[in-house]
Amino acid sequence: MNPSTALAHAVLDELVHQGVRDVVLAPGSRSAPLAFEALRLSRLGRLRLHVRIDERSAGFLALGLAKVSGDPVAVVCTSGTAVANLMPAVVEASYGAIPLVAVTADRPVEARGVGAPQTIDQVGIFGDMVRFAADLGAARRHDAEDPDAPQRAARASVGLALAAALAVGPRGPGSHATTPAHAGPVHLNVGLRPPLVPDAGPAPSAVTTVARPPRARRPPLDGCIPQPIDALLEDLPGRGVVLVGDLPCSSLRGHHQWLAELAAACGWPIIAEPSANLHEAPTALPHGVLVLGADGFLERHRPELVLSAGLFGLSRPTMDLLRAARRHVAVDLPSVGREVCDPVRTVERVLHGIPLAPDQPMVDPAWLPAWQAAAEQAAEQVHRIREVGPRSGLAAVARLWEELTAEGLLLVAASWPVRQLEAVAGRRRGVRVVGNRGANGIDGLVSTAWGAALAHQAAGGGPAVALLGDLAFLHDHNGLLAGPEEPRPDLVLVVLDNDGGGIFHQLEQGRTEHGHAFERLFGTGQGRDLAAIARAAGVPASRVGDPHVLAHDLGVAIAAGGVHVIVVDVPDRAGEAALFEQVRGAVSDRLAAGAG
Repeated sequence: MNPSTALAHAVLDELVHQGVRDVVLAPGSRSAPLAFEALRLSRLGRLRLHVRIDERSAGFLALGLAKVSGDPVAVVCTSGTAVANLMPAVVEASYGAIPLVAVTADRPVEARGVGAPQTIDQVGIFGDMVRFAADLGAARRHDAEDPDAPQRAARASVGLALAAALAVGPRGPGSHATTPAHAGPVHLNVGLRPPLVPDAGPAPSAVTTVARPPRARRPPLDGCIPQPIDALLEDLPGRGVVLVGDLPCSSLRGHHQWLAELAAACGWPIIAEPSANLHEAPTALPHGVLVLGADGFLERHRPELVLSAGLFGLSRPTMDLLRAARRHVAVDLPSVGREVCDPVRTVERVLHGIPLAPDQPMVDPAWLPAWQAAAEQAAEQVHRIREVGPRSGLAAVARLWEELTAEGLLLVAASWPVRQLEAVAGRRRGVRVVGNRGANGIDGLVSTAWGAALAHQAAGGGPAVALLGDLAFLHDHNGLLAGPEEPRPDLVLVVLDNDGGGIFHQLEQGRTEHGHAFERLFGTGQGRDLAAIARAAGVPASRVGDPHVLAHDLGVAIAAGGVHVIVVDVPDRAGEAALFEQVRGAVSDRLAAGAG
């Protein structure tokens, strides 16, 4: 092989050996050796190849695959601004602890810094967003005495990179020896010299490699502490609350089960955000955010301890819970985030894992029933949303939650949709919820959903649904562009179309005194036919205005298989915000009437 082909072979082959099973490729000339090798390995059945024309979408496709599978996924691109377009996905992977492997082609060292076209300074471009970075280079010429030296060095770097991506490698900058490593993205910058195509000779399929199983990485209960909580914390109270945000949904590694059992043994309610995936936990409170936001409830039910885990903080009532609690202890997990989640600076102690249930629990017999009764009263008010008006986002989200298929996957967008789901989602079995909760952006969500659905279904899961706003859909409608040979999931994208930024009506910017500037600066309605945009990308689409029709179209799309878009008309943004406040007020009134 010529040096660049040999280096590409070493990098891709070692990635497969280290557990990579999916590679996402954005085309380019400098990355040609990596592209040819990825195609060769895919034809041998050693990896699954995905090709995208947009590097940003490619990065988020890889992120979705890694998020749901829990395995590292590589995204390969050419040099120059192509690399910069991976930054949004790298940032989300960093703050979401997702093992994303950015493999970027580059000019060789002698062609850098001399004004060569499509060449930028790629070394260290991702800064401290990545857990590991290496600059690899093809040899200038064949060395008869040690022909494999560059390939050995590349394989060693790939091994270090994958260890860091899975939180068993070197700690990042600023970490201390006592700080657990966190999973996250890594960067392999690969300098390649011409020729950039395989040499003439044997067909690529004749180049064989001995298949080796991927290396085992983590213990099965990584992130759990085999000690009871009352041995770790002094004065364990009877009045506690477990607050859980986004958790990894791949292999689970005992996180969900241990948290549920701990809360049940202590007699503590669980306030869980949608992507915590604790909908089935015995003490989990559906509509918990509405309970927390009810006037006076926290004053009457002030917890002595909040134990938090995962990335949380969707709603302000959650922050009020932390401020009201006398104590706040956080659980830090290697597969969650890149830092301890402490948004209001209330954490007094960090546990590096989930402890066992207490040996001698001090259960307050009245504590949990009071919270559960409040949640039941909140559920009654949520159920009445349908009576308010069928063309509301809340009603559509509530109906969608009920209609989700068992063993299905739901990706929910940040901003407005996830907050609507947080309010209306009741108890459910067999549904997994994911979202880009690392940086909470609305970019790349179509591609993330596509990758998440592929990974979910590769593991035997059912159909996938993505719940997006219209701006999130427009932000990444390039994610629908996939060639005829690309793997396609069974995925339905449900787009709530309120023609703009509905979330801002809930915030300070939406106050009456800012009405003169609101629509241009924050509402930003585009007036586009989203169903037509989907059809232009070759994706079947329909438009509905009634939750009952949504349920019908969802069932038809799931039965048909493949990728579909359903646009839900939600015409009144301000009315939607008012409806949300109406539901909150109704819950407050109901709980005040039954105060105790």
